Amino acid sequence: MRWLSNISCMTRGLVTPGKYALVSLLAVLAVPAPAAVVVLYHHVSDKTPASTSISPARFEAQMDYLAEAGFTVVPLMTLVETLRKGGTLPDKTLAITFDDSYASVYESAYPLLKKRGWPFTFFVNTEAVGSSRLFVSWDQLREMATQGVTIANHTNAHHHLPRKQPGESAREFRQRIEQEISRAQQKIAQEIGEAPMILAYPFGEYDREVQAIAKKLGYVAFGQQSGVLSEHGDLQAVPRFPFGGSFTELDDFKLKVNSLPMPIASTAFYANKQQRLDDLVVKAGDQPWLVLTLEEPRLLKAVNCFATGQGAIPVEIIRDQLWTRAKAPLNAGRARYNCTAPAGGKGRFYWYTQQWLVTDKNGNWSHND
Repeated sequence: MRWLSNISCMTRGLVTPGKYALVSLLAVLAVPAPAAVVVLYHHVSDKTPASTSISPARFEAQMDYLAEAGFTVVPLMTLVETLRKGGTLPDKTLAITFDDSYASVYESAYPLLKKRGWPFTFFVNTEAVGSSRLFVSWDQLREMATQGVTIANHTNAHHHLPRKQPGESAREFRQRIEQEISRAQQKIAQEIGEAPMILAYPFGEYDREVQAIAKKLGYVAFGQQSGVLSEHGDLQAVPRFPFGGSFTELDDFKLKVNSLPMPIASTAFYANKQQRLDDLVVKAGDQPWLVLTLEEPRLLKAVNCFATGQGAIPVEIIRDQLWTRAKAPLNAGRARYNCTAPAGGKGRFYWYTQQWLVTDKNGNWSHND
């Protein structure tokens, strides 16, 4: 990263040993980074399932904070094009997204954001559109599009993409996933008049093969793992901070939208310290290792990591790499490792999340579409 190259030059003179060098390093690393945050919502309602909902009042409070704190809200495509071109992103730049075609977006979020003149992206699973009162109609989507809302691809039927069907060959799997994506893209283009080449994975879940399909088709693809966009991020695993359920408190929102990208040079996954993993899919009972190489190795001692449902997990530094894994076996479903480090003053943090998809012990999916 360009900004980290500058930081490296600034920190070469830090020779004070121990904690004083670390404090000095964190102060230098507090320089704002060219990065941006993408936030994600599903329902904006008091009457929908709590696990995927935020109340209109809490949503408005979050938007009020963005305005008061001086954030610039931009179209998601502005961030995408910047990433594609390797450009820089100014501090406190943010994009707003919604998934799943829910009518509450039109009824509650859209009027509020329209009043502010703020753009947003609505990822729609096209089979759901107009299918019941729970979902938006194409007329409502067309209205939003005329007001600058981006309507984008959330696949056709919102299936769990990494899961192969019984007896399905690798070739049949790839064809089916391509069709899931392409049918939605064609429908959006037909109904709205245009369809940007961006994709949100259903449930935010993907594996290496799904990523390869998205890349082959030319999409920048978004998950639901927390994190911050940066210049060298994976364009088929772009992070977003999801807000819903137990994650709607304003203090939590403030912490996350002020985060900076963890300065990662590379990531690797291991089943144990000798056996490398090639994918993000593991089995229940596994404790996979996440290995991070940072562009500034002296930051390693400041990193803390956490696992879903387990709190803080051990961190080891081996040959200028951070090694971390869950302290207990993972359960079937979805799991995440979150790694953060202080970014100097004002309570800002570097943030990186690694998502794992966990099958049962026999390799079967427990996920329900």
